[in-house]
Amino acid sequence: MPLTPPVPAAPEAPLALRAFLRAIRTNALTIWPQAAYHQDATVRHFLGRTNVLLNTPDAIHHVLVANPGNYRRSPASIRILRPITGQGLLLSEGDDWKLQRRTVAPALAPRVMPMLARHIVSATNETLARLTAQSGQPLDLLATMQTLALDIAGRSMFSLEMDRYGPAMRRMLTEFGEKYAQPRLLDMLLPPSIPTPSDIGRARFRRRWMGLMETILSTRLATPEPETPRDLFDLLRAARDPETGAGFSPGQLRDQVATLILAGHETTAVTLFWALIMLAEAPEEQDWLAEEAINATIEPETAYATTATLIRTRAVVNETLRLFPAAFLIVREAIGADRIGDLVLPPRALVMIAPWVLHRHHALWHDPALFRPARFMPDQPAPPRFAFMPFGAGPRICVGAQFAMTEATLVLAALIGRFRMTRVDARQVLPIGIVTTQPDHPAHVRLTPRL
Repeated sequence: MPLTPPVPAAPEAPLALRAFLRAIRTNALTIWPQAAYHQDATVRHFLGRTNVLLNTPDAIHHVLVANPGNYRRSPASIRILRPITGQGLLLSEGDDWKLQRRTVAPALAPRVMPMLARHIVSATNETLARLTAQSGQPLDLLATMQTLALDIAGRSMFSLEMDRYGPAMRRMLTEFGEKYAQPRLLDMLLPPSIPTPSDIGRARFRRRWMGLMETILSTRLATPEPETPRDLFDLLRAARDPETGAGFSPGQLRDQVATLILAGHETTAVTLFWALIMLAEAPEEQDWLAEEAINATIEPETAYATTATLIRTRAVVNETLRLFPAAFLIVREAIGADRIGDLVLPPRALVMIAPWVLHRHHALWHDPALFRPARFMPDQPAPPRFAFMPFGAGPRICVGAQFAMTEATLVLAALIGRFRMTRVDARQVLPIGIVTTQPDHPAHVRLTPRL
């Protein structure tokens, strides 16, 4: 019986302003009405501004690929992300972004993946050993995946186990999500240059967060520099813009590290969580994946080559990213007027591309609510271009997409190859959209070693 993962109910009609503001603070996945999952575009007007949700591949291509120079990040997204990423690749614009992209991209190129895969598997093997000793006991799945993903991020970035810094980072990230990640009305109305009351708390948080990043950098810089790169930090420290020869200043390096640490672990942690929860509730799909995972040899030195054989595992990861995209919403503000098909956009119009809606759209997917990993197997037709975009699209597509897919595939195969996973209780796990697509409670599972 195919699994239909539970989701929060979509409103029958577009939300009024007060209800919209409440929803975007508590669960942004509920801001779109039921009709949005069938329409090509949904147009609303809030506080004198045009808001458009785009659901056709051609319209999305226009905004993200054909005319990206006319669209910038919205004021609210800048306010929320700047305290935790600084002026790194995620928020930079124009020539500054081009320079950063050219400089960072080689550090995450395919040739680097075998080195990063070694870090992924080393951290995963240690976690598997701990979980084996705890098998049979209820396990907090979200916390376990967050800890593992943070350890992988720390090793991949710094060649450091995160026992020393990981707990402080998790506490601060939890604090940020609870206190500062929800947009308020003034966050959306005022330009980023004018601080809002929420920005005062965000500024205090930023000083503490960046201070922690600088402490970790100091620890890493105190170790002897190797002859050959051993992690992302070595690659970023040595990185040079191929056009200008410029490298990163200490402040720029700190911001890049903060960006990659955040983007490189939180999104993968929730992706693994959702994949494992669905497999625990869909035993037939878990057995289908286990046939492949049990026979895979996942060792540090050969891990990256092994990913090419994990076809079913990758299909499960892709289906998870379809149903529960970590980056559930992309918002852009039109700089000048534009026309997209029959839509005429005025300056400052807010354009939304929501993978949460796009990946469940009835015109683009067959049985979109079902968890059916086989739809991503090689013998199935590929989804329409720009209908599946868990990592964005166009020039600003996530620079770490290949690393994220490699990590999720290797970790998922290692876990399912070692353990059978079942739910401890029957309470539904519902997704909540706040920065990433998170669960509404830390579900517990039981791991049973496979013979």
